[in-house]
Amino acid sequence: MIKLQDIHSLTEFKRNASNYVERIRETKAPMVLTINGEAAVIVQDALSFQHLLDRFHQLEKELKELKKEALRTEICKGVDSGPATPLDIEDVITRGQLRSSQRRSTQHGA
Repeated sequence: MIKLQDIHSLTEFKRNASNYVERIRETKAPMVLTINGEAAVIVQDALSFQHLLDRFHQLEKELKELKKEALRTEICKGVDSGPATPLDIEDVITRGQLRSSQRRSTQHGA
């Protein structure tokens, strides 16, 4: 969480850059820099940023694995529910054509 004392103007930061960089290194807290009173950039020490990226990538991997496991579970449920009925490709094509023509008539009628 960014604290009020970690929000500064870019102009102020430029005037005292070395002091601010030292503070960021010590606290490991990111700093928001504003331009015309609006947040413009975040300044953070490199090691903290790398830790943030590493954690993000780890969470991405974990989410991917969770999605794979959920898919496996759903596939197993489908397999356990008995034989599937094959799709009639002609029926699928006919339904698709019907929907497509309905969309066109709706669009032209609007």
